[in-house]
Amino acid sequence: MRHPKFLTSLLTAALGAGLTLSLGAAPAAALPGAASAAAPAVAYAGSAEEAKANQAFFEAVVTSVAKKRAATPGATAVTVVYSAANAPTFRTQIARSAQIWNSSVVNVRLVEGSNADFRYYEGNDSRGSYASTDGHGNGYIFLDYRQNQQYNSTRVTAHETGHVLGLPDHYSGPCSELMSGGGPGTSCTNAYPNAQERARVDQLWRYGLASAFKAG
Repeated sequence: MRHPKFLTSLLTAALGAGLTLSLGAAPAAALPGAASAAAPAVAYAGSAEEAKANQAFFEAVVTSVAKKRAATPGATAVTVVYSAANAPTFRTQIARSAQIWNSSVVNVRLVEGSNADFRYYEGNDSRGSYASTDGHGNGYIFLDYRQNQQYNSTRVTAHETGHVLGLPDHYSGPCSELMSGGGPGTSCTNAYPNAQERARVDQLWRYGLASAFKAG
């Protein structure tokens, strides 16, 4: 969630509708090229570089899930495991975000645990919050301190987690649309996906991962 838009530009990937994600991983100080300056107050529309990072993140999560999924092919819902150990400041928001998504969709579940498919990190970064990979096939969501002070923190976290589940940004959407990110402004506190977003995630995780599982 880049500032002031949730900086998570995504790539079109599957189901014709397109998958785009943005996650975060290690503290800014530990990430290559990460900046510690405060996020600039400018509109953001995404970039090709970020789109590639988001796509790489999604592929990393899918690959990780697919390998574990092979052991329980008959499971009704796909389980995606996350770790919040490196984002202690946002543990409450992360848990709430997982709860929101788990109550909103049926074909995928987010659970905290070891052997994580992706991780949350926290710190300062001029790019704001985002999703990406560490360059070694591991996905992560980075939560920026300043951005989470300016925007509703649970909305930021739920939005970024939406990218993990395959949803793209839609900056011009209304506050009722979770993936509109920072578009509606700092007064927007909605942290729930709307009906279209919920249906899209369920469709993706029911049908969209079959080929990915084969590759995994």
